[in-house]
Amino acid sequence: MHTTLLATFFTLSRTPLSMCSAGIVVFLIALWSSKADIARARGLNKIVALSNLCFAIPLAVFGALHLSGVEFVLPIVPSYMPWRLFVAYFVGFALLAASLSIATKIQVRWSGFLFGIMMFLFVAMLMIPGALASHRDRIAWTIVFRESSFGGGGWLLAGNASNGWRGPVKTTLITVGRILVAIAAIVFGIEHFLHPMGLPGVPLEKEMPAWVPGRALIDYATGAALLVLSASILLNRKTRTVATYVGGWLLLMVLVIYGPVLILALSQPAIGVEVEGINYFADTLLFTGAILALASASRRTE
Repeated sequence: MHTTLLATFFTLSRTPLSMCSAGIVVFLIALWSSKADIARARGLNKIVALSNLCFAIPLAVFGALHLSGVEFVLPIVPSYMPWRLFVAYFVGFALLAASLSIATKIQVRWSGFLFGIMMFLFVAMLMIPGALASHRDRIAWTIVFRESSFGGGGWLLAGNASNGWRGPVKTTLITVGRILVAIAAIVFGIEHFLHPMGLPGVPLEKEMPAWVPGRALIDYATGAALLVLSASILLNRKTRTVATYVGGWLLLMVLVIYGPVLILALSQPAIGVEVEGINYFADTLLFTGAILALASASRRTE
């Protein structure tokens, strides 16, 4: 098994190899930086201690995509924007910088804050116009709420960073982050009930493989968990506890469902399939990181 995985890894083309390598390197850095927090945490708080790790890895993966596979990114840069190639590369370097900052917990007040602003700009400039142009396309609107929750997660990390923002700025960052994660949880929770064969977490087009037992049950459970999370956030009741459980559930889904889906995608000869498999894994891990960032930013009494 291990030999097969290594053989698959080293036969990847440049872009998937760069994305996987960046994710693995940042995983090791984040794990080393978080080891003390994980060791001190008790019980389920060990899952909360993984928030920075879960958030940093996907940013490294997406940053590597911008730098090694710019042909996948350039088509979504608005045609009216000058220096489109420069913008695509700049975003790649920005994502890698934010990833290292969040992984090492150095200057997260700025990396999380600026990443959030970048995501909100993407939503305003790219995602919402695209969704309005095809307003009946649920995937387009799912992406709007997904990217918004990513930005909200960045602001949660920034607001909760040690030696970070204080006073009204801290309160605003955390409040906005909570609201955006809650909205995404409501939308995604409902979609899991309407489309109970999709991959759990972020409900896009791809369905769960046939080998997954109880596919509909998994989606219904995930949808119910997300709706409970949204109610917990909006009512300000047990938010930390509920977010920890939901984040832990999604992390389990990333490992036991998205992991094999990723490996199968990487075994395919088509680079587009490989990149898609990595993106699905990273997207759901990033959403998981946003929920765990919410748990970390919530008081233990909530």
